[in-house]
Amino acid sequence: MNIQPIVEGHGEVGAVPILLRRLRDLAEAYPLDVNAPVRRHRADFFDEAGVRKAVRVALKQDDCQAVLLLFDGDREGDCPLEQAPDILAWAQEAAGKPCAVVMAYREYEAWFLASVESLRGHRRIRRDAVSHPEPEMPRGAKGQLEARMEAGCSYQPTADQPALTAVFDMQAAYRKCRSFRHLVRAFGQVARSLGCLRAPWPPPAWEE
Repeated sequence: MNIQPIVEGHGEVGAVPILLRRLRDLAEAYPLDVNAPVRRHRADFFDEAGVRKAVRVALKQDDCQAVLLLFDGDREGDCPLEQAPDILAWAQEAAGKPCAVVMAYREYEAWFLASVESLRGHRRIRRDAVSHPEPEMPRGAKGQLEARMEAGCSYQPTADQPALTAVFDMQAAYRKCRSFRHLVRAFGQVARSLGCLRAPWPPPAWEE
């Protein structure tokens, strides 16, 4: 049985399956796998018709048993608490299967900013780079990450985002980023609803 992600960015197409499989392995939810994400424009996530259409496409993918919508909340006025419940309701009504909605606040890369020490030496991240004290506060998380790279290097989402996703310290991101905590808990809810969750969730060590 597969989770079907719906994502916004080109980088997330490669990164999100890696991230969800890392969570799956920690949760010992081994019957679950992850389909290649469906990519939609940002505006579709905030429009009822756009969400419903994206979910209908998701349901046609291989053995889709759950749908996860993941997108950035980097625009003025974006608020997960206010907007995500409506988006989730639209998705659930269209899917008739477990759904989750996660707004990465402000960007997916904020989760890397929370755990930069674990990224030193990877993808040109400097060996003296340090995490941002409040990783979800600054706008332009990609630029913040680039500032932690070696001189003259630029951040390339399609190559760097999947590679960094494979190694970043998820516990640090969980402790520092509310939106990552929401992703972790949403994954657990989906896995539990499908009868796949085997390990305590979230991982107890992350809550200490």
